[in-house]
Amino acid sequence: MTRQWPPAGTVLFSLRPLLLAAGYPDSTFTSLPVSPLNYWLVKSEPAAYSWDTFVRDNGTDWTGVRNFQARNFLQQMQPGDLVLYYHSVTDKQVVGIAEVAAPAAPDATAEAGSTWVAVHLKPQQPLARPVSLAQIKQDARLSQIGLLRQSRLSVMALKPEEFDVLLELGS
Repeated sequence: MTRQWPPAGTVLFSLRPLLLAAGYPDSTFTSLPVSPLNYWLVKSEPAAYSWDTFVRDNGTDWTGVRNFQARNFLQQMQPGDLVLYYHSVTDKQVVGIAEVAAPAAPDATAEAGSTWVAVHLKPQQPLARPVSLAQIKQDARLSQIGLLRQSRLSVMALKPEEFDVLLELGS
């Protein structure tokens, strides 16, 4: 059975207007516990590891990150955190939502004793409409997003409001 996003028992207050518009009753926000989440974006070239492959594999260890800032972000990820999956290079678009399934552990593809880490990610659902880089650049609410400021970084943190805007654009 495939889990649906958002994870059961989780309410994202910044998504409240979208959930209300989707028909969820206002009582949803008082009857469910709130889970503090962090939000992330990971990038992959679709020719190397596409969203479709990620879904077919039902998740993967996010290995091979060799940038210190991206490694630090991986180390901060916690199970339950939400991750947007971005196709880089050719497609240049956010295509799906994943979840951190396990915290950072040594990267099996790195030399023994190194400080490189990986996290286990599981797919949750594709976006109804991919969100292109052009759309992101045109939306003033995303003017400070890391994707635009540090375009070569493969793992980055998102502010809750940036995550929400991207979901809105992809719905």
